[in-house]
Amino acid sequence: MTILIRALTFETIIGLLDIERIHRQRVIIDVTIDYEYSDTFINYADVSEHIKTVMHEGEFLLIEEALLALKSSLKSNFSLIKSLTLQISKPDILPDCEVCVREHYEF
Repeated sequence: MTILIRALTFETIIGLLDIERIHRQRVIIDVTIDYEYSDTFINYADVSEHIKTVMHEGEFLLIEEALLALKSSLKSNFSLIKSLTLQISKPDILPDCEVCVREHYEF
């Protein structure tokens, strides 16, 4: 089975700039989770809330650090995950584009 969570949008502290350390900014997270469905399943609502919690608590400097933290935390909390693709976008940091970092993980 594949779960797709698209455009999970919220505000959090992320970034290197002084202003990014003080004011929350909008991030958009896209997630693809592959897992073996049998009698148990992964609750996508729980995954969404988990991601927001990790991001709020982490107050990451780099998107890359946030991706690694999410990877570890999601796999630890949702052991059925076989592969995971995460993308974090910062749509408002530059005036003329949306900045994104994406990574795919196999477990």
